[in-house]
Amino acid sequence: MKSSIEELIAFVTIVDSGAIVCAAAQLDQTTSGVSRALQRLESKLGVTLLERTTRKISLTQEGQIFLEKARQILRDLEAAEDALQTFDQEISGLIRIDSATPFILHVVAPLIQEFMQLYPAIEIEMNSNDQVIDLLEQRTDVAFRFGQLQDSSLHAKLLCRSRLYIVASPEYLAKHGYPESPNVLDQHQLIGFSKVPALNTWPLKVDERALTIHAKLKASNGETVRQLTLMGNGISCLSQFLVSKDIKQGRLVTLFEDEITAHHQNIHAVYYQQDHLPKRVRIFIEFLAEKLKKYRES
Repeated sequence: MKSSIEELIAFVTIVDSGAIVCAAAQLDQTTSGVSRALQRLESKLGVTLLERTTRKISLTQEGQIFLEKARQILRDLEAAEDALQTFDQEISGLIRIDSATPFILHVVAPLIQEFMQLYPAIEIEMNSNDQVIDLLEQRTDVAFRFGQLQDSSLHAKLLCRSRLYIVASPEYLAKHGYPESPNVLDQHQLIGFSKVPALNTWPLKVDERALTIHAKLKASNGETVRQLTLMGNGISCLSQFLVSKDIKQGRLVTLFEDEITAHHQNIHAVYYQQDHLPKRVRIFIEFLAEKLKKYRES
């Protein structure tokens, strides 16, 4: 065989990440090393696989044909390696996770102990960012994203669909009264989001249009909005994973249950390298998806 596995991995990673420099970061190699691997591969094959400019790369016709074969070779190799592992062999390594603080606190963190008991050789690093990060730049294995996905270069798995609730504390309602309909919400103190304007459109309709609130009180993440709501500062719209316990225990009261439109927030696990996703990361995503099945079925 003319081509080496390292050269195939370099080629496929360049295509998947969109740039040689991104592939180098993903493979933890130098940019020049990855570039030389691609040059060696093209030299051995006697064809140009990628057209390279200062701004982008694109597959040639020969590159497109070879890409599918290279992917299959790497998939077969991974399957062969997995087949050699016994069932009880330890799965080890570090998983770097990123998500908004509320999802880390209310969903991921409570499940970590069970996961690490199942796979004691795995290490977990959890990072909280309320803004979308670049997974390659931050060396992150998997991130959790909410709502409509924007980055088409990422692979995604739907973990759950978390319903939205309109909520207020009993103390706030005792002081300011229950809003009789969505039309009078502008007479109440509303708590919104400062960084993601889309979260200020609530699953309610006023004059047959979706209600977009104008909040005097805003915060950058859902946990802060939750705490402000619990403290009686106003009415908010929050996801099920954030407020389900508060509702059950009477700390928050749901509003407009008859008027609320059936609206759920999709939560995806996103990651690079679909074909060669490390087994530890794949297992972690599958573990979370199983645990969060209750949200998908609600």
